[in-house]
Amino acid sequence: MSLDPETLKQFLETLDRFVRERLVPHEAQVAEEDRIPSGLVAEIREMGLFGMSIPEEFGGLGLTMSEEVSAAFVLGQTSPVFRSLVGTNNGIGSQGIIIDGTPEQKAAYLPKLASGEMIASFALTEPEAGSDAGSLRTSARRDGDHFILNGTKRFITNAPHAGLFTVFARTDPTSKTSAGVTAFLVEAGTPGLSIGAIDKKMGQKGSHTADVILEDCRVPATAIIGGPPREGQGFKTAMKVLDRGRLHISAVCVGAAERLIRDSLAYAMERKQFGEPIAEKQLIQAMLADSRTEAFAARCMIEETARRKDAGAKVSTEAACCKMFASEMVGRVADRAVQIHGGAGYVEEYGIERFYRDVRLFRIYEGTTQIQQVVIARNMIRDASA
Repeated sequence: MSLDPETLKQFLETLDRFVRERLVPHEAQVAEEDRIPSGLVAEIREMGLFGMSIPEEFGGLGLTMSEEVSAAFVLGQTSPVFRSLVGTNNGIGSQGIIIDGTPEQKAAYLPKLASGEMIASFALTEPEAGSDAGSLRTSARRDGDHFILNGTKRFITNAPHAGLFTVFARTDPTSKTSAGVTAFLVEAGTPGLSIGAIDKKMGQKGSHTADVILEDCRVPATAIIGGPPREGQGFKTAMKVLDRGRLHISAVCVGAAERLIRDSLAYAMERKQFGEPIAEKQLIQAMLADSRTEAFAARCMIEETARRKDAGAKVSTEAACCKMFASEMVGRVADRAVQIHGGAGYVEEYGIERFYRDVRLFRIYEGTTQIQQVVIARNMIRDASA
């Protein structure tokens, strides 16, 4: 359901003010302490950010794809850590339930996810299974009207804080592909589910990932997303939410790039060398212009693809193009930002080196650049062969 233009305008203005006045001032503290202060989490809840894409009937804002990317452009202007906290509730942690969940599952979980009372976590990646879904080893053995889950999931975002896990496990041991994999909803505290140590990462300090360990974890068949009839359909559910997730991450990349460009321009206009601001130097101008052009191109790609998705068009290829271009683009922009800042870009005080590390992850999760290339090319070949 689309918001009326004035309501959307007010929401985006409020979000922009919240980002500038409440989130940006806490960036260094969050990175230093590797945690988001509980008071700030409460403010994020009050803003409704946990439920941006969840339908209004379940307590969310019910934003369309175009509205969601507009919000993500703004939210991306601060540390990606804050977006990561709410990302799974709006994306892969809730969309599977919205699309394929039973009425009971929707009623039980979506209101809690929308309010932020419960944080969702998406447990797919394993020590030996990431992009290759066919190598997934976590098993789900049927035992009457229950399943027994065993396996380990790795690099799972928000795992230490999650109240609900979407766990992908193989219910058909004879299958060597993604077929036969089922998606289960497993609540935190379920016997047999435990969380490993928090990972020490290159960047995005304050956004926590950890192993999710399943040891004879017993769940009812009704925990399957969509109920027992959707046994073996887990990856089909996952594929349905990919386009939205890729467009959301792409928009966050644009927001981060625009923040870096703004900071780089301000620094270049203040920093003087050879008797004038370095912004007057053509080689600095070239870096600023390249960054502005690439960020603008990514923004246009995302806005157009979001509009097409809202209109009901199939946008899998275009969403993959957006994810690939935007995530690579923000990496280049971050590199130029360090270069423009010179030595200042390499020290903590200016925050540029933190963004440089933080944005590196965008080329990896939600499908690596290489996976996007494969998706795009395969879709091109398929369409040409039709």
